[in-house]
Amino acid sequence: MRSELKGLTVSFDSQLANYRQRVNATLEQNLSVDEPENLHLAMRHAALNGGKRLRPLLAYATAETLGVEPERVDAAACAVEMVHAYSLVHDDLPAMDDDDLRRGQPTTHIAFGEAQAILAGDALQTRAFEVLANDPHNSAEAKLKMIQELAMAAGAMGMCGGQALDLSFEQQQPNQTELEAMFRGKTGRMITAPVVMAAISATESRASATDISAIASLRKFADCAGLAFQIHDDVLDIEAETSTLGKPQGSDVEQNKATWPALFGLQAAKTRSQQLYGEALTALEPFGTAAEPLRWLASYIIERDH
Repeated sequence: MRSELKGLTVSFDSQLANYRQRVNATLEQNLSVDEPENLHLAMRHAALNGGKRLRPLLAYATAETLGVEPERVDAAACAVEMVHAYSLVHDDLPAMDDDDLRRGQPTTHIAFGEAQAILAGDALQTRAFEVLANDPHNSAEAKLKMIQELAMAAGAMGMCGGQALDLSFEQQQPNQTELEAMFRGKTGRMITAPVVMAAISATESRASATDISAIASLRKFADCAGLAFQIHDDVLDIEAETSTLGKPQGSDVEQNKATWPALFGLQAAKTRSQQLYGEALTALEPFGTAAEPLRWLASYIIERDH
């Protein structure tokens, strides 16, 4: 857990603050105000209103683990956060979760209207792939692989498919296997994507068995971390305050969402997230001390309060 890394916490906090500043600057650069002005303002409202920036942090921490310069993953970090921001805009819509608050601010459809919010989400998604395609720091082959990874993570076999399952489960009682499959699509694939995209940048000039094994280990780490993230989110929906969460507390319960605590109990959810945390750390063993940034983020995932 994070307490086990106590001596390293200050330096990682400082490094992650630097990485947050880096991705925020890249987002700002790629989301300038243009015509139509209201659409661009809505996009900026959705993407530049704070947030944990966990997915970009995972990209940078993976790059650090593998000895890759941060500029090599700037585009990947920016793109994955744009896709994440678009997904939140659409999640908050009346047809989905119907939320009025996101990160302590009015959701995009509350601030700009429902139609403008839909368009802002659409535009953020397409802009993400444009940013990746224009990345000057990676080869065409690497960029193609990154685009493929992000597209699969965001689409019907990933986030969108998971969201569809989430909607269908609202009036059902899925078993653990079904619930975790939904979580892996809805949340997990978009946590795995930045890790794998950074690894692609690291291995683009090579195709050794060692590189293939490393990517497999990183994918396993991210899969476990992503599932733990969603289970911990379910716990926070019960235990955290709205002022801390930045969104309405208890909204999952109110909407009869299929969650780990609702189906299997709060303590069981906490136990499962700890088990997944252990599996994530095991997957990082081949990287030795180089993987401390990823270990730190794994501990953050299950100890955060929002």
